[in-house]
Amino acid sequence: MRGRGLSSISTAATQALKEKKWDALVIGGGHNGLTAAAYLARGGLSVAVLERRHVIGGAAVTEEIIPGFKFSRCSYLQSLLRPSVIRELELKRHGLKLLKPTATTFTPCLDGRYLLLGHDDQHNYLEISKFSKRDADAYPRYENQLYKFCKLIEFLLDSRTPETLHWDSSYTYTDRLRDKLEKSVFWARCLRHILDLGQKNMVDFMDLLLSPTSKVLNKWFESDILKAVLAGDAIVGSMTSIHTPGSGYVLLHHVMGETDGDRNIWSHVEGGMGSISIAISNAATEAGASIMTNAEVSQLMIGDSGTVKGVLLADGTRVHSSVVLSNATPHRTFLGLVPQDVLPEDFLRAIKYSDYNSGTTKINVAVDKLPQFHCCRSNNPEVGPHHTATIHICSESMDDIGSACQDAWNGLPSKRPVMEMTIPSSLDKTISPPGKHVISLFTQYTPYKPSDGSWENPTYRESYAQRCFSLIDEYAPGFSSSVIGYDMLTPPDLEREFGLTGGNIFHGAMGLDSLFLMRPAKRWSGYRTPVRGLYLCGSGAHPGGGVMGAPGRNAARIVLKDVKKHSS
Repeated sequence: MRGRGLSSISTAATQALKEKKWDALVIGGGHNGLTAAAYLARGGLSVAVLERRHVIGGAAVTEEIIPGFKFSRCSYLQSLLRPSVIRELELKRHGLKLLKPTATTFTPCLDGRYLLLGHDDQHNYLEISKFSKRDADAYPRYENQLYKFCKLIEFLLDSRTPETLHWDSSYTYTDRLRDKLEKSVFWARCLRHILDLGQKNMVDFMDLLLSPTSKVLNKWFESDILKAVLAGDAIVGSMTSIHTPGSGYVLLHHVMGETDGDRNIWSHVEGGMGSISIAISNAATEAGASIMTNAEVSQLMIGDSGTVKGVLLADGTRVHSSVVLSNATPHRTFLGLVPQDVLPEDFLRAIKYSDYNSGTTKINVAVDKLPQFHCCRSNNPEVGPHHTATIHICSESMDDIGSACQDAWNGLPSKRPVMEMTIPSSLDKTISPPGKHVISLFTQYTPYKPSDGSWENPTYRESYAQRCFSLIDEYAPGFSSSVIGYDMLTPPDLEREFGLTGGNIFHGAMGLDSLFLMRPAKRWSGYRTPVRGLYLCGSGAHPGGGVMGAPGRNAARIVLKDVKKHSS
C-alpha cells in the first residue's frame, strides 16, 4: 500500500536529500509524523519525512503478510482520530473511508448467553435486561455522565499544554507577555469547562480520574458481564490492573471517540488502518512534503552551540535542517538518537525510568470461514451484526480480567488471555479473498520477558498462539481448524519491528503521572525539548497514544510559531 509521492531511499533520493537544507525533518512516518509534515508543508515549509521501514504508517499500517490477506498489523479500529485533523487535512478527499459496524460490542458466554450492544438505546436496554434490569436502567445514566466529562477532555486533547517556556536571550519582553497571555487564555477556557460541569459533576469527574476501574464500575452496575465489557476499555495496551487506582479515567475512551460525528463508534477503515496513514501522506505530499521510506535515522547532528543541524542516516547520508521533529518514542529519541552529553541529567533520568511496560500481543489471523459462536445458535455463513462488532473473548467478568493480569504480574503469559477480536473483512471486502476473512486478536496479558520461556523460541510462541485459538474454540467451535495462517507480534516484536519501546503501543504508559504537563517529562510537555530545534511529535508527547493525530498537529503548530519568530 503506497501513497502518492513516496520514494524509497534510492541514489537519486539520497542525492535530493543531501542537496538542500530542509526547513524541517520528521523522523518516522507514523500517522503523527505524517500529520506534522502535512501541517508544516501547508504552512510553507520544505519538509522531508524519513521512515526506517519499507512502508509508512508506523503502528497504523496495512501489510499483506499472507498472500491475499491484508492485516492492520498493530492498531485495528478507528475512533480517536481528531475531527479537526480529518477536516483540516481533507482526509476523506484523500481516500479515507470509514466503515461503521452494525453493532458495537459482542460478548459471548460459555453458558450459552451473550451480550450484544449497538447503536439503538432500546435494543441495548433489552440486551442488558437479560442480565440485570437495574443495570439496564443505569447504563444510559452512566454514558450520559461520561459524555459530560468529554467536553473537558476533548478541549485538553486539542490544546497544547500551558508549559513554562525555557527562556533565553532570544525571547523579548513582548514574547514573555504573549506567553503569559496565551496561558491565561488556556486556563480561563479550562475553568469555563469546569464551571460548566458544576461542583457535583466535577467531584464525580475527580472520582473517575483517581479511582480503580473496578471501584467505578461496581458503583454503577451489578452484572459481571456488563462490568467486564466496560472494564476492557481501561486496560488496552497496558500492564495495568482494573484494580489499580487511576485506571478509571481510561473508561472515558468508551465515549470519547466518534465516527462522522456519532459518539462511541469504533469503525473499521476500508483498506485497513494503513489507509489512514496513506490519506494523511497524500495530504502532506499534495502540500509539498517529501516522504522517504527505507531511510533509517541513526543519530541527530548537534552543533557546538547545542542546536540541531540535521540527522545522520544509517547509510552515512547527512541531511541538514535546523528543525527536527521526532515521531519515535521518547526513549528511542533521547537515549538512542541524541548524544547523551547534550541533555540535562534530570531529564535523561525521567525519560529512562518512564514506564514502557506492555502486556500486549497482537495476532492477525487469516481464516477460511467466519467464526460461528455457539451462543448465537446459528450456522448461517453470512455476516451477522455480531461479526462487525468488537468481540470480547474470555471477558465474562472482571475476575477474568484480574486473573489474566495477575498471571502476567507473576511473569507468565495469561492462562486465559483477555482478547478483543475484530473481523474487519465483515465490512471491508478489499482485504481478503472472497469467502475468507481477516481476524484481529488483541490479546493481554503477555510480559516482555516471560519467566517460563522466551518469545524468541518458536515453540513457545506457537504454544501461546494455539492457546488463544483453543480458547476461541470454546466460544466458536471449529475456529482453530479454520486458521490458514497468522502473524504474531509480542512486546519484543513490537519494539523491534515498529520501534515501540518495551512493546508499549502508546509510546509510554498512559497513567495520570504520565499525562498532560507530565508527558513525556515534567517541564517538557510542550513538544520542545532540551535540544534547541528538536521537537517531539509522536504519542510520547501530549495528549498521548491512540490514532489521534493530535500530537503531530499540536507539535507542527509550535514549530510554525517558532520558525515565524526566528525568521522575523
